[in-house]
Amino acid sequence: MSGFDFDFHGLRLTALSSGALLSGDHATLIAADLHLGRSLRSTRDGGLPLPPFETIDTLTRLETEVQRHRPRRVVLLGDSFDSDAVRMHLPSAALSGLDRIAAATDLVLVSGNHDPGAGLPAQLWLGEVALRHIAGEGPDISGHYHPKLRIAGASFPVFLISHRHIVLPAFGTYTGGMFWSEPALQRLMPSGIAIAATHRPFAIPLAHKRVT
Repeated sequence: MSGFDFDFHGLRLTALSSGALLSGDHATLIAADLHLGRSLRSTRDGGLPLPPFETIDTLTRLETEVQRHRPRRVVLLGDSFDSDAVRMHLPSAALSGLDRIAAATDLVLVSGNHDPGAGLPAQLWLGEVALRHIAGEGPDISGHYHPKLRIAGASFPVFLISHRHIVLPAFGTYTGGMFWSEPALQRLMPSGIAIAATHRPFAIPLAHKRVT
């Protein structure tokens, strides 16, 4: 398995190269910010035309992780769809992967700022750790910021980990990201480690002089 193991408030977790997080003890796979329908929303809003394959690509990658790790539960930490309107207009064929995941696992979607009207729970619990879209008091696991780092001139999506917070990278295609050097992330995570979501995940201190 290509992942990086670590402990967080009584949980044994694995940061996977795909950007998903696995809790083996709880048989739970966690991902954040799929933004399904991103290309459709861009087209409908008159923005930059994007190839209309990101929903299938994102769900194919998620389904691959489900098949590989066989979790009993899959938790999506908000912004699973790029908007409520897009959610209603995505063709069923594009969402077939989500249907298969729901049939094979207990699939739970948490509410995010892009999908506030979907009637979803604001948070769940994994042991004493809250699972939510935006980091709160902690300890929690969240998404929202799409964190990334520039290391030796290359940009990588990353997991950010401190004593109170874990922030997952965005799982969706076309989601972009926010560098750790941005004030919002600096305030939330002034120290800790980052785990690069690469083919072989690796950890570096957030204060590393080559990280911006």
